[in-house]
Amino acid sequence: MNLPNKLTVLRVILIPFFVASLLMYGGSVRMFRYVAAGIFIVASLTDMLDGKIARKYNLVTNFGKFMDPLADKLLVCSALICLVELRQLPAWMVIIIVSREFIISGFRLVAAERGIVIAASYWGKFKTTFQMIAVVLLIFDFSALEIVTLACTWIALALTLISLVDYIGKNHKILTEGER
Repeated sequence: MNLPNKLTVLRVILIPFFVASLLMYGGSVRMFRYVAAGIFIVASLTDMLDGKIARKYNLVTNFGKFMDPLADKLLVCSALICLVELRQLPAWMVIIIVSREFIISGFRLVAAERGIVIAASYWGKFKTTFQMIAVVLLIFDFSALEIVTLACTWIALALTLISLVDYIGKNHKILTEGER
């Protein structure tokens, strides 16, 4: 269990604390929102750190390859679902984002069975970055930043769809190879 993997595990452990803080008192107490935002930011930073450390010090493991993207999906999807509960995001938007994650995970599973690793694309990285920024802005819920929050949310949704099309376009052969 090297440092990058410990950071990934920490990210997963932080999720219930994040969810509990955000949903405490129906999200109406500002202090708990700030705690939730802090936890989310720390968890998001572990996402950046674990990958950089793993690559820089050659600490890439199968556990990390599996758990890192899963931890990211759990963190972001948990946040988005909570924001639906708090009536800050429409369910249809979250369904699109979560569906994209399932589709890409399915592609990766089929590829893994064939010994193919599908690396994260730049579109996928941009998507994750904007989703995390949008989540933080939505948690803070500052009326002065309403337009910025709305813009980041729509950009995150657009990048979600662009990255989905990009993955399918680049990897469609994974699903069709060997068929007659």
